[in-house]
Amino acid sequence: MKALVVAGGIPQIELIRQLKSRGIETVLADGNPAAVARPYADIFYHVDIFDIPAVKAIAEKEKVDFVLTVCADQVLLVVAQVSEELGLPCYIDYKTAQDVSDKIKMKTIFKRIGVPTTDYLTTDRLDEEEVSRLRFPLVVKPVDAYSSKGVRKAADMDELRRFYAEAHEISRSGGVIIEEYFSGEEISVDAFVTGGKAKILTVTNSEKVKDKDRFVIFRGRYPAAVSETVLRKIEEIAQKIAEGFGLVDSPLLIQLLHNGDDVSVLEFCARTGGSMKWLLIKYSCGVDVITATIDITLGIKPDLELKDTGHKIVVNDFIYCRPGVFDHFEGFDEMLEQGLINEFKPVRAKGTVMRGVTSSSDRIAGMNITADSIEEFNEKEKRILDAVKVVGADGSDIMRRDLLPPLA
Repeated sequence: MKALVVAGGIPQIELIRQLKSRGIETVLADGNPAAVARPYADIFYHVDIFDIPAVKAIAEKEKVDFVLTVCADQVLLVVAQVSEELGLPCYIDYKTAQDVSDKIKMKTIFKRIGVPTTDYLTTDRLDEEEVSRLRFPLVVKPVDAYSSKGVRKAADMDELRRFYAEAHEISRSGGVIIEEYFSGEEISVDAFVTGGKAKILTVTNSEKVKDKDRFVIFRGRYPAAVSETVLRKIEEIAQKIAEGFGLVDSPLLIQLLHNGDDVSVLEFCARTGGSMKWLLIKYSCGVDVITATIDITLGIKPDLELKDTGHKIVVNDFIYCRPGVFDHFEGFDEMLEQGLINEFKPVRAKGTVMRGVTSSSDRIAGMNITADSIEEFNEKEKRILDAVKVVGADGSDIMRRDLLPPLA
């Protein structure tokens, strides 16, 4: 068998590894010639992965048996369309992929099926009279971007005008969603739908940089600090989404906010969590969602049995930098050898120009750490931060340690 993997980030390295372990030849397509997953694939194509005809042409040329990706919401739309046009297996059809990839369609369906979410409007031009029916602060989002790109919080109309222009520029379709701000802590819910039934795997906190108008994740943390009432609401919401969007066999990622027992769903996608999320799930509940995604694509029933991994606290910490040119990492290999870090995943290659912290895609690496208590985690991380460096081309340490505070 042969598979076409679309997008070549950190999760796709694991996807390719697992495909090859099954004896499946791998073809990788990515828009970055230095994609981190490139060395792991059998064949590589440098191509705009949102160019449907180009991706389809690769699939036809290589005579692949299926096309897939993991941990990438907008790429899922490409995979679904190419698979449908070529008659290849895919766990989601193109229409459903459109519904779960477009924030406008998503919010519309949320309102119809009773999923709690904030009031909003959608537009391809800013109509200030229409905006006046919403209450500031307002959150502005491109309808088809990812990694928090273009997502800003506007305190007044002046900021809204500026942030709307940014979001409109980032959106490939030109569509922008403007919604009321819900004050609360963000939760990330990873679930899996089989036979139309949603099963919750892991609920985690998504901790974000303290910024007045941006939403940049610096940490994913298990277990989430939420009430039993919120957990019950999450189960109900997951099932409503599965039924309302017609998901039968699919991974499911839901992002929501909670304030006490009140919840508001930000968005969801029929995919596994991005970046290193599959590791957070694996270390917390023992389920490998990348394995499960391959299984459902191939028509195999996935193993979703929750297991006691023995880890009371599981954290994915993301590393950001001050502006500079990245040269190399120091100390991380030693931390891995000492068992202080379970997994270390670099995202950027030597020579990458780092422009600061504006979105979650600005991270340079991530690390997974487990502990039996908050005190043990904080001690581990202090030792790690004292021992590691992200070295710039000028020899200086450009790592933003201040963005990784102790757990409270």
